[in-house]
Amino acid sequence: MVTTPRYGGDSLSDLLPSVLGALGVPGESDTVGLGLSGVRRVCVLLVDGLGARQLAAHASAAPTLSSLTERVVTATFPSTTATSLASLGTGRTPGEHGIVGYLTAVPGFDRPMNPLHWRLHGQGPRVDLLAELVPEQFQPRDTVFERAAADGVSVTRIAPSYQRESGLTRAVLRGGDFSASVSAGDLVAETSRALRRGQRSLVYSYWSELDLTGHVRGPDSDAWRHELTQVDTIVAGILGELPFDAALIVTADHGMVQIGTRVDIDATPALTADVRMICGEPRARHVFADAGAAATVLDAWRETLGPDHLVVGRDDAVSRGWFGPSVRPDVAACIGDVLALALGDGALIRRGAEPNQSALPGHHGSLTDVEMTVPLLVARG
Repeated sequence: MVTTPRYGGDSLSDLLPSVLGALGVPGESDTVGLGLSGVRRVCVLLVDGLGARQLAAHASAAPTLSSLTERVVTATFPSTTATSLASLGTGRTPGEHGIVGYLTAVPGFDRPMNPLHWRLHGQGPRVDLLAELVPEQFQPRDTVFERAAADGVSVTRIAPSYQRESGLTRAVLRGGDFSASVSAGDLVAETSRALRRGQRSLVYSYWSELDLTGHVRGPDSDAWRHELTQVDTIVAGILGELPFDAALIVTADHGMVQIGTRVDIDATPALTADVRMICGEPRARHVFADAGAAATVLDAWRETLGPDHLVVGRDDAVSRGWFGPSVRPDVAACIGDVLALALGDGALIRRGAEPNQSALPGHHGSLTDVEMTVPLLVARG
């Protein structure tokens, strides 16, 4: 019924440490089994929203991607961009890096934080969160990119310019050089250039448009399939200029579900009683109860949502290993007292508090196979 993260060798948190192991960085090992003997240059292309099951279902729209030998690895939990990118960039599980959702509770604030924008969500006083919650202090341990650069690897991160100094980048993707990409062709050109730097090179390239198309038009739409073909063109372009001692790894942060049924939390009294804050996203909600009411809220959400949702308490979720084999106490405090996951095509929306997000036809975040499995495609020069 659910696909849990395979931390420890077959998840996004293991990928870049394995690349560092292949590049000979001391203390790192290839636990994923990438098989990159002799490779001195690696590009990891992260295609936001490219689920393994969706790629397999639309192979004809992506002939280059489909020609590569496919493995699948798991995203993190929740299967959402901020959490998966944090695990990719740090090589650590959510229980270690602390970004546990699209909207995450943070100490000292009564509103959730959106890590992608590094700002508080909802109505209330304007807060300079970059100053109040300094990213390098929120996640102080070295990133994979910093570890690579410290060993002399030429590191380049390629993404849209707004990500250069974003809070999320500073917290979990910092290290090495940053090159802004302005288009698909520019991403190919910048990736090709960066791969040729130094004696060893690591390039992280990021493409977001497939995820955006899936959210706005739906992952079952013609628009999504056409955008997948655009991704395929990017991959073909990078492969066409891949140095002889280089490898390209294509992966993603999550898949996506076309939403059918919606439950409006804010319009359902049984789901708002004794609740002080709601975080996460429509497919995976963190629910924070009033003091002493966690058990009551757990029972109410289970009874109201029924078998199409998996509703568990915090301790249960932690013991199941969803956030990794260990969860720091300060991170556990940011996990909801109750977690509610959609298992079918449903979404737990909030039309009042999240009007734009509630209207979108595509969502992710839960533990279904469609959302959790992402491709791991490897090609060598």
